[in-house]
Amino acid sequence: MTPHQSTIATRFLASACAQREPVVVALSGAHAYGFPSPDSDLDLKAIHVTPTRELLGLRPETPPIEHTEVVEGVELDYSSHELGMVLHGVIKGNGNFIERILGSLLLVRTPLLAELQPLVRASLSQRAHHHYRGFALNQRREAEKTRRAKKVLYVLRTTLTGTHLLRTGELVTDVTRLAPVYGFELGDLLEAKSKAEKQALDDDVYTLAVSRMDLAFVTLDEALAESKLPTEAPNVADLDAWLVETRLRRA
Repeated sequence: MTPHQSTIATRFLASACAQREPVVVALSGAHAYGFPSPDSDLDLKAIHVTPTRELLGLRPETPPIEHTEVVEGVELDYSSHELGMVLHGVIKGNGNFIERILGSLLLVRTPLLAELQPLVRASLSQRAHHHYRGFALNQRREAEKTRRAKKVLYVLRTTLTGTHLLRTGELVTDVTRLAPVYGFELGDLLEAKSKAEKQALDDDVYTLAVSRMDLAFVTLDEALAESKLPTEAPNVADLDAWLVETRLRRA
């Protein structure tokens, strides 16, 4: 982030966190994936915990909170999900939620997050493959429509993050770190994105990009076949007990 973006984000999050108790706020999108532009929006992904009393009435639903605005030239895209919903997703291998908790670009950290992180690391399982493969397939459809470098980079980021998680149990979202580990060249795509982000790739570059996307899916599937992670989250009872205790502390 630029200093100006950081100032705007800090001001916005101070207001957002005053309205609901945060667990974490992570910076996602191009910043976290290793290919931001100076004008990239700030994709803010949060988790909050609802006071227990509010969960006991006739309206226990806790829909996500979503907000988009432009402040002094900075586009903010904010979303926050309630802790219980997030833990259900973590158990199912939802990478979106796992990345909020274990990601490296965390703008708001809390004692609750410190308690939660080891539990989520212990819950990682092969179910993450389903999330990352499905997400990457959707991104590939977008890449095939637009032929833009950014869309191809999203596909490679998602597949390689999933690959690395399945092989090592470590979450890394920066594709520029992952690509050399798994033998992928990104230089031409990064250059094309920086020069003309909204233009379609030249035919020769796009042809190479298609072959890389094909290989990335193979790499992801091979990682599942060879993964040492458990097939299911092994500590559901621990997550449940922690959530109950967290709720009781807020009763």
